Amino acid sequence: MRIEDVVFGEKVRAVFAKHLADELASDIASPSEFMKKAWAKYPQGEKGMNGRVFEALLSVLFVRRGLQPLFAQAKLAFIPNVEFDFVLYSKEHGPIVLSAKTSLRERYKQADLEGMMLRQVHRNSQSFLITLNEKEANSVNAKIDSGDVLGLDKVVCADSNEFDCLIAHLESLTFFKPPAIDVITSKHILAA
Repeated sequence: MRIEDVVFGEKVRAVFAKHLADELASDIASPSEFMKKAWAKYPQGEKGMNGRVFEALLSVLFVRRGLQPLFAQAKLAFIPNVEFDFVLYSKEHGPIVLSAKTSLRERYKQADLEGMMLRQVHRNSQSFLITLNEKEANSVNAKIDSGDVLGLDKVVCADSNEFDCLIAHLESLTFFKPPAIDVITSKHILAA
């Protein structure tokens, strides 16, 4: 696997080259162990980089686990003004959205709103939020269970056993590149 194929942005590639290059080829004991080990190697610093490096680590993991085709920074038809972190398209559910946030605070609300918009168009879709903060994940999962958060199926901490279960769930699905769609189909087109 080449870094250029899965990691986007010169600054993020530089971080990988300096601190995380061996993660592209190292054995993956489990998804959560990969994330725990790789994140520990990354010297957190420049504002805005943490999230980009987190997304890059996830994309490396997803590709190495065979979760493809993987659409990064993806836009879906009929869902305006939303760019999803990752989308996989499955035979079983249609779009499966994976949002990545190193910490949640109030930002889970964005993923929740995007998930609600997604379900208006794709009723069987799934939406997961992946984070690094277990306490915040548990808090939002309680809101999902109580019905206060409707657009997310689950919030998962990337260094937990639940993340391993999420990856196993994804690996059990059949992914493909969705076909192009016609916005309008008709037997007859009337035009003056």
